[in-house]
Amino acid sequence: MAYPTIDKPYGLQPTNLIGGQVFAGSTRYMKIASGYATNIFYGDVVKLVSDGTVEKDTGTTTVASNGVAGIFLGCTYTNHSTKQPVFAQYWPASTVASDAQAIVADDPDILFKVAAVSSGTTVAFYGQTVIGNNVALVQNSGSTTTGDSAVGINGSTAAATASLPIRIVAGVPDTANASGEFCEFICKFNAPYITLTEGTPNVVAWNGGHMYNNPTGV
Repeated sequence: MAYPTIDKPYGLQPTNLIGGQVFAGSTRYMKIASGYATNIFYGDVVKLVSDGTVEKDTGTTTVASNGVAGIFLGCTYTNHSTKQPVFAQYWPASTVASDAQAIVADDPDILFKVAAVSSGTTVAFYGQTVIGNNVALVQNSGSTTTGDSAVGINGSTAAATASLPIRIVAGVPDTANASGEFCEFICKFNAPYITLTEGTPNVVAWNGGHMYNNPTGV
C-alpha cells in the first residue's frame, strides 16, 4: 500500500491523548481581539495574553513564558459587512469582529502529529534516536488559500534541553523511509521549566509548557 509523500509541514494535528486516554476531539472557544493583526492558521500554536484573548505564539526554541493555550483549529466571527456568521479555517489578520472566537484544542495531555524539517519548509528524515528528546518549532507562514499552518519541528535540534517546547513521543511509521527514519512524529507540549535569577532575594520563575500546567498566571 502506498502512503502519501510529506512534501511540506502542515502544523500541529491533534491525534489522541497521553497514555491512551479517550480523545473526544473536544475544543474550547477563546476570544480573539477585534482587529488582531496577525494571521492564525489551522494547526498553529496559540497563547493567552493579558487581556484574556488568544494570539499566535511565534516561539521556536521557547514559547510564551506563561505557557501555550493549545492548537488553533479555526475560528468564528460575524462578518463586518454582511452581518453574517463566518466559520473559517484561519483568522485573517486585522479582521474587525467584536465577537471573534478561536477554536482551540486546549487539553494539556494532547498528542499531535507534526512534520519534521531541516529548516524552513524542507521536510527531512530523522532516526529513532530523536524520540524522547525535546525539539524546537519552526515558524513558517501558513497558506491563506487553504487556511492551513506550515509550522513544523526541527529534528536537528533534538536534545535534553528543558526549555525546548516540544517533546517527541514516537515516530509515524506510515511515512518512514526505507532506512526506518521518520519525517512525521507524534509529539506533546513539553513541561514548564524553572529559571533562577540570583539576587537578594533569589527569583525563581516558571516558564513555558502548557498554561494549565504552569502555575504562573498571565
